[in-house]
Amino acid sequence: MIAVEKVPTSPVSRERSREIKRQSVISAAREARVLSRVDLAERTGLPPATLTALVRNLIAEGYLIERGPGASTNGRPRTMLEFNPRAELVAAVSLEAPRISCEIADSNGVVIAHRTARMGGDVVETVCQFVLELVAGSRPSLCGVAIAVPGVSADGAVRLAPSVGLVEALPIGQSVQRNLGVPVVVDNDVNLMAAGEQVAGAGKDVDDLLLLHVADGIGAGLILDGKVRRGKSGAAGEVGFMPLFAAADRSYGGVGPFEALWSANAIAERLVSLNPGRRPESPVRELVELAARSAAARSYLDEVLDAWARLIISCACVVDPGRVLLSGAAAELDDAALAQLQGLVTAKVPAPTEVRRAVLGGQAVLHGAISYALSAAVRQSATN
Repeated sequence: MIAVEKVPTSPVSRERSREIKRQSVISAAREARVLSRVDLAERTGLPPATLTALVRNLIAEGYLIERGPGASTNGRPRTMLEFNPRAELVAAVSLEAPRISCEIADSNGVVIAHRTARMGGDVVETVCQFVLELVAGSRPSLCGVAIAVPGVSADGAVRLAPSVGLVEALPIGQSVQRNLGVPVVVDNDVNLMAAGEQVAGAGKDVDDLLLLHVADGIGAGLILDGKVRRGKSGAAGEVGFMPLFAAADRSYGGVGPFEALWSANAIAERLVSLNPGRRPESPVRELVELAARSAAARSYLDEVLDAWARLIISCACVVDPGRVLLSGAAAELDDAALAQLQGLVTAKVPAPTEVRRAVLGGQAVLHGAISYALSAAVRQSATN
């Protein structure tokens, strides 16, 4: 009888298999937050011996915390395991001229460190410095970074962000990832806001929505079928460049023709002419207040609402989002102005489109960044 030599199992394959099982336990625990070993076995399908070893290691690593016995309807109460949100930290970085801000948060979205400073010097060096200083001794728990930029982002490169000095494509994502050694996601800040509102805000109950953010410029974040849509070049949602009410060939120095006329900046400038004095810090809110006592301001508010309505209608005709969230300065509309805008939209859209205020404010970017960074970390773990 000829002996057949047994081919040794590849150590790489064993390590890969072990990591897949480890990640399945982490994912199940993260989703459930508190569960027993029996629950883990049911969720992962792993045999008891394998699960016992993995749980022991994850407790030692700080991913799981062993709690007391839980409630039981039959037999002996089971010892419960709790997922530790501090085991996975993410950095949310926002580039918004003239400031850069960085927040370190756990997987529950709880901010544990924050810093804001004036932007200056090399962007990549500044981002890395902020993240490392804030995460400090917890760096082993850092699992991902998300960077929000006021421009177009594709494959980690940023362009058309003149307010932060990024006009030509600069590979921020790759550079930061190389320096920090964790997955880095770079995206338009409005995309992150839309993702944040869907995760924890006014879009939690829908899979399709459009977030319209009015600030120095005007941008939109689009979510369809539960996913952020960026387009081939990452420029989806750059609605400020739509030539509504303006000649398409007019040059605005990197600013789109629509946002040049109807952004918060444009409204602030018009308000100064309507009500001479200081430049308003909250132009839409102050316009609404002034419209209550000035016919000229009332007329201009009607123009603003009509312009925003036409923008929403144009987008709704193409993507049918079902719900539109107003963010930034647009969220400053009072109930009467919001109802007027809703009426203008309802009269023209081909399908029902609800207009609401976004509710998270500045926290929308944080929640979106946390979701992005954790997803990127999970994807990397799954492919390693």
